[in-house]
Amino acid sequence: MERESMRRQQPEAVSMRPFAVTNRGVLSIAIPMTLAYLTTPMLGLVDTAVVGQFGDAALLGGLAAGALVFDVVFTTFNFLRSGTTGLVAQAFGRGDEIEEQAVFWRAFAIALAAGLVLAACAPLFSIVGIWFIGAEPGVNAALDEYVGTRLLGAPFALINYAILGYVLGRGEGGLGLVLQLVLNGVNIALSIMLGLWLAWGVAGVAWGTVIGEFVAMLLGLAIVVARFSKSPRLPRERLLHAEPFWAMVSLNRDIMIRSFSLLAAFALFTRQGAQFGTLTLAANAVLMNFFMISGFFLDGFATAAEQLAGRAVGARNAPAFRRAVWLTSIWGFGLAGIACAAFLLGGRELIALITTAEDIRDIASIYLPWAAFTAVSGVLAFQMDGVFIGATWSTDMRNMMLLALCVFVAAMLALTGPFGNHGLWAALHVFLIVRGLSLLAVLRLRLRRFR
Repeated sequence: MERESMRRQQPEAVSMRPFAVTNRGVLSIAIPMTLAYLTTPMLGLVDTAVVGQFGDAALLGGLAAGALVFDVVFTTFNFLRSGTTGLVAQAFGRGDEIEEQAVFWRAFAIALAAGLVLAACAPLFSIVGIWFIGAEPGVNAALDEYVGTRLLGAPFALINYAILGYVLGRGEGGLGLVLQLVLNGVNIALSIMLGLWLAWGVAGVAWGTVIGEFVAMLLGLAIVVARFSKSPRLPRERLLHAEPFWAMVSLNRDIMIRSFSLLAAFALFTRQGAQFGTLTLAANAVLMNFFMISGFFLDGFATAAEQLAGRAVGARNAPAFRRAVWLTSIWGFGLAGIACAAFLLGGRELIALITTAEDIRDIASIYLPWAAFTAVSGVLAFQMDGVFIGATWSTDMRNMMLLALCVFVAAMLALTGPFGNHGLWAALHVFLIVRGLSLLAVLRLRLRRFR
């Protein structure tokens, strides 16, 4: 891996930045990033609420299916954020400013190339999505409109991943919050204006997202380039050095497989929900917003784990690594309980806010407890992901995700027949729990060798 190479090349830089992991340090990253991540499910809520005002279950189902296709494509490339965070955090721990720049520009180049390919292939993704979901014509039409528009912004979205990864790798949660607020704030405002006020519906929601990504990219690049202009100059040969580049590719490959497996589970969840009818598909789409809210709520502490664990690995500070794992886990479990209780108490009101369709509200209320408890069953998976990303132990993370996916498929096949949609939600909980426990078991083995 890259960190091993850099240890050999620059042993004098190791441990130049000694540090202690404290609750204050964890919160300085987690709080602003929790607020930042919460704007993303808020965006999902707004998009669903905008389309939900038209009272058409097919439009809601099409938005959910289109968002799924988009998420499968884009979350597969989430390595541009998480991989960059881990590598920048380790370089930061070594005190290597030049390598921080090199990591960012490598990620930028991959993001630009991949984004242009995705934008060009937008019609193909729509066709595959329609085939996979297998829904009714009204759902398919909305899916095609949403995916075809949103993928035009693929280069902007992927470059934003690289920018955010660099910022978080340095532990700058406040700046990450600003960038996410700009991205999602512009997105939300334009989705309401274009989707609801101008009655563009699904197309308006999609265009709001594309424009928001573009504005955030311009701001992020301006900040990063201005900072680099005041830092030591990055030699071209350092940027193009083959060994760290291929180490980054290897890391990103594992994270991509992990992300694709995660999205495959959610795709299967959505597809199975569609087999229970359009109303159940729409109700599950509403309830998945609860899971997304809790996930992004917990991701603030997972991000703190990424930065602190990566920084500790870069500085070869085993005590700091262990304390980072402990503190972020404690905070994560505490907040998961709070999120679960909040959804149980106020979930029906939130469902009513998202959709005006009474039949969808009634079905969603039946399955509300399943959605509320995803915060508790998923918290360990979120925390362990953060630790493994920061440490760049990508092979372990990939393998445990593949294991969890296999268990999920088996649980879904076993439970949906006798228990219907209840069995589908139960299988999702099994998937989250297996992810967390399997990574925890691997971490215990890793810690014995990390001195």
